[in-house]
Amino acid sequence: MPYRSKVTQVFLLGFALDLLNMFALNSAYPLLGQELNASVMQLSGVANLYLIGLSLVIPFGPWLAQRIGERQTLLLSLALFGLGSLLAAMASSIDSLLLWRLLQGLGGGLLIPVGQAMAYRACPPRQRPALTAQVMMIALLVPALSPALGGLLVDHLSWRWIFLALLPLALLTALLVLAWLPAREPVNHSAHLLDLGLLRQPLLRTAMLVYLCVPGVFVGANLVATLYLQDQLHLSATATGALMLPWSLGALLAIALVRWRFNPTGPRLLLSAGILLQSLALIGLSVPGLALHPSGLVLVYALLGLGSSLSSSSAQSLAFLAIAPQRMAAASALWSLNRQLSFCLGAAVLGAVLNAWLPAPAAYPQVLLLAAGLSLLALPAVLTLPGASALGLLHPCPES
Repeated sequence: MPYRSKVTQVFLLGFALDLLNMFALNSAYPLLGQELNASVMQLSGVANLYLIGLSLVIPFGPWLAQRIGERQTLLLSLALFGLGSLLAAMASSIDSLLLWRLLQGLGGGLLIPVGQAMAYRACPPRQRPALTAQVMMIALLVPALSPALGGLLVDHLSWRWIFLALLPLALLTALLVLAWLPAREPVNHSAHLLDLGLLRQPLLRTAMLVYLCVPGVFVGANLVATLYLQDQLHLSATATGALMLPWSLGALLAIALVRWRFNPTGPRLLLSAGILLQSLALIGLSVPGLALHPSGLVLVYALLGLGSSLSSSSAQSLAFLAIAPQRMAAASALWSLNRQLSFCLGAAVLGAVLNAWLPAPAAYPQVLLLAAGLSLLALPAVLTLPGASALGLLHPCPES
């Protein structure tokens, strides 16, 4: 197996491990709360402290990799993650569980940016859309399937087995790191934990802005839409949850389109289409007559999946297109931190606006219209992007 394929498999396994840890626990919160006598606020902390741990440690990934090597950094990350998972499974109180979730995040936060940097650095620029397609497929399928798998473990064993089930996958990933990755790598020195000078790179900067305004806004808009459909339009939780099926189908189509058309057409057309589709779908969702019609809702969510995923997949490929190999680790850390902040800000901003405008009957549609407008903020920067030829996407590059 070529080295590039080995690095890619290690990164994708680590990424899947991170997503499993985030989403498999969703089905366990009611039982976990009963067993550990946890409040709603403490249960939200079970999810949030993992994300906080991720965000805190991401800037240290490249710095640590420069000093002890990428292979050793991945092994340290997996060891911390595995230890946190084992201790979380043994937690006897909600306070101890919160502590071990933070430890899991500190481990996972090293795993993703370092593995991502290695995978994209090993992949020639014209082949990165194919790598991005694999990343986005993992990002789509694991969150879709892991709550059901977690539910099976909760129903037949215990919520503790969700954490124990992560250990074999973490061990497998560590064994592949030992077997496939070189023990010594070149050390590229950097003076800063976060190389903010990379923000002067226009392709990376535009990709980060797109992620903030489209996938980030979608996270907040989806929360608002869920509350709108159930609290005001009186859809059941089952019917609301089922709308993620057309969303997933739209996202699958987007992933395929980006893999097929990124090089021939360039990112400008794909990103513009994604931004406009998400904005149009959010406007449609704000119209009560359309939102009350089942086929209308299916269409809206399919367009949301298509628009958001066209943007996220294209932005992921665009972000690393012009990054020099020696700066890939720093760019990966900056990208990963921006992704985390995008999701947090989208939910925080739209949630705060909704809270301020309620209980006015028009609050939900107005916030959805605001989300549609925020989605468009990245469009002017996208329209200034060079074409495929200027970006070198139409020229063949040698296999490595």
